[in-house]
Amino acid sequence: MNKVYSNAAEALSDVVADGQTVAVGGFGLCGIPEALIGALRDSGAKDLTAVSNNAGVDGWGLGLLLQTRQIRKMISSYVGENKEFERQYLAGELELEFTPQGTLAERMRAGGAGIPGFYTKTGVGTVVAEGKEEKEFDGEKYILERGIVADLSLVKAWKADTSGNLVYRKTAQNFNPVVATCGRVTVAEVEEIVETGTLDPDSIDTPGIYVQRVVLNATPEKRIEQRTTRKAEAPASSAAGEEV
Repeated sequence: MNKVYSNAAEALSDVVADGQTVAVGGFGLCGIPEALIGALRDSGAKDLTAVSNNAGVDGWGLGLLLQTRQIRKMISSYVGENKEFERQYLAGELELEFTPQGTLAERMRAGGAGIPGFYTKTGVGTVVAEGKEEKEFDGEKYILERGIVADLSLVKAWKADTSGNLVYRKTAQNFNPVVATCGRVTVAEVEEIVETGTLDPDSIDTPGIYVQRVVLNATPEKRIEQRTTRKAEAPASSAAGEEV
């Protein structure tokens, strides 16, 4: 089965609907499926619940969907760097389910593994625990967290084969593997597509069984969230004034 689609819009055309839960890979702006997010915005789908470590920045990443008011609720662990997110949340226009980062990753991993819930100590005694079931194990309190299963998962990988097997590159691996497994339909945006059988089986990070569609974006922008530069120091000199 060839899972390759000609572009991001085509890959999403018949799987996006209003009111869906959409899980999106990435950490900050690293490893985000840029083209797929743009296509999701252009689809006009609204009342979405977005599950992602963060909400992008103003004008990029999931920030694009916040600008167009397509996101009704965010399930995230970090919500800084985005003034529009802040404005909508403080105005009561955006619902937020704040989730500790490790818990968020485990909720998606659990959902992908068919595990409906798990107990964790993270968040006990804080607002994170409000309304959640508590249970004691070995004298310690734990809270119940539910696994996340998304209607649609959007991920970014480095390479894919035509069967949907994925290889991530360095830190772009971040949340993408767990996002890929928790979606009922998973669409992967990649920089290179090769024939099935070309990838070393030991190098595959996400097996193709989790991935329904693949789209090529060979030249992603890969914007930097916060650019920090430092002026180089002058080279050291010898006693005679010559450069060392």
